[in-house]
Amino acid sequence: MKTTIVSLIAALTTTTLSLSTAAENLSHLNRLLGTKNCNDCDLSSAGLIHANLAGAQLSGANLVNANLSQANLAGADLTGANLTGASLYGANLTGANLTGANLTGVDLRNAYLMNTQLEGVDLDTAYLDGVKGISTEAATPEQFHRWAVREADRGNYRDAIAHYHKAIAIDPEFAPAYLGLGIVYYRTDNEPQAKNNVEIAAKLFEKQENKLGKATSDKFLENMELISQMEEDIEKRNRGISNFGRFLGGLGSMLLRLML
Repeated sequence: MKTTIVSLIAALTTTTLSLSTAAENLSHLNRLLGTKNCNDCDLSSAGLIHANLAGAQLSGANLVNANLSQANLAGADLTGANLTGASLYGANLTGANLTGANLTGVDLRNAYLMNTQLEGVDLDTAYLDGVKGISTEAATPEQFHRWAVREADRGNYRDAIAHYHKAIAIDPEFAPAYLGLGIVYYRTDNEPQAKNNVEIAAKLFEKQENKLGKATSDKFLENMELISQMEEDIEKRNRGISNFGRFLGGLGSMLLRLML
């Protein structure tokens, strides 16, 4: 009998705590939607798709796994907020403050990050495909380089070029970005820019004693020259393009290896 009573009390206590937590979460959600002031609130797994949260005060809030897809968070204060696994797909974060926020695994695809404060934020595991307006202060040259390689592999050359330029803006001697730019320009039929950037990459790789990078850059330039020389010979030219195509196809993984 005593065992049964103890078990019943334990079950009731667990149920009461669960209901209390659910009620608290609902209370916090209502407070946010009603006042836009919910610092330190528990909004984990909250559904806030398309929510108008412009200027909202969410400092220190728990937004783990929250769905903020296409929400308006312009000017919002999210300092120190926990956004682990949250979806901010297409969200407007223009002018928002995310200083010190946890963005582990956050989905920022197609989000707007113009003038967004991201000091002390690690974006290495975030999903950033198609992100708009991210500043050079938001990431390292290596991160911008990885994003550029990813976009180029998907055929999104405009964003790839933008990411490569940001990597170079941070570190003007970041050789892999110049090589990446050369590849993208070649794929978009801008051979003069392709050659110029790969030549810069080759010089920087040589200066930095990166043998793999130097050899890859030289091989790229040799193939460009080979194709140019074979323009009058259709059969040979087609064979050269095919071989160079296979060479280009393997450069995505090569670009990432150059940073190791």
